[in-house]
Amino acid sequence: MIEVKGVEKSFDRQKVLNGIDLTIADKEVTAIIGKSGSGKSVFLKHLIGLLKPEKGNILIDGEDITKLSGRELDKVREKLGVLFQGGALFDSLTVFENVAFPLKEKTKLSRKEIQEKVLQALEDVGLRGMEKKYPAEISGGMKKRVALARALITEPTIVLFDEPTTGLDPIILHSIHKLIMMTHKKYGFTGIIISHEIPEIFEIADRVAMLHNGVIVEVGTPEEIKNSSNPLVRQFITGSLEGPIDLF
Repeated sequence: MIEVKGVEKSFDRQKVLNGIDLTIADKEVTAIIGKSGSGKSVFLKHLIGLLKPEKGNILIDGEDITKLSGRELDKVREKLGVLFQGGALFDSLTVFENVAFPLKEKTKLSRKEIQEKVLQALEDVGLRGMEKKYPAEISGGMKKRVALARALITEPTIVLFDEPTTGLDPIILHSIHKLIMMTHKKYGFTGIIISHEIPEIFEIADRVAMLHNGVIVEVGTPEEIKNSSNPLVRQFITGSLEGPIDLF
């Protein structure tokens, strides 16, 4: 379980996170939605431990990461897998080498064991046979799949997705969402997805939290968010403060 309690963060005296409270249940997929500049990416960086809040606490499995640093923080991070917005692949490494990188850096697995795990991970994301390709030789959608395989290769219990479908056309977007659902079912991780894809994100999330001006203004199931009476939520998901919500 991840518990966020009263987290605040400012940059140049501008409050970006203004007292966030959120509980993320184990093995559920929680989507964090909100307009650009609402603090979603800053919030994600706090969950990873890349930023520390000025106030508040972030507990991962009962351990407050805001009080950790060095090896203690690295130990908690071993539970995390991250799919960055741009994929963050190494251009000079092949698809195989990109996916194998965390295993080589963080484990003592043999060469054969690494090969078996990497090939299975690539099979899971539909990229078996692409091992020798370089990032420049594959499509944007394939790069996302490689990045997902790399995020899952260490079998993390928590996976964070930073705008995983940004810049993709609708067909590829749906394929990536379907892939996230499939891998979630197989690996059983706790997922946190930063997204602005409405209503598509509702297809894969168990719960949705809306972040507005640095505060979580509502949390619920996709159906509850879709039918919310909160004017801020209604405006974001429909583009209008007036009229019924009909997303499907």
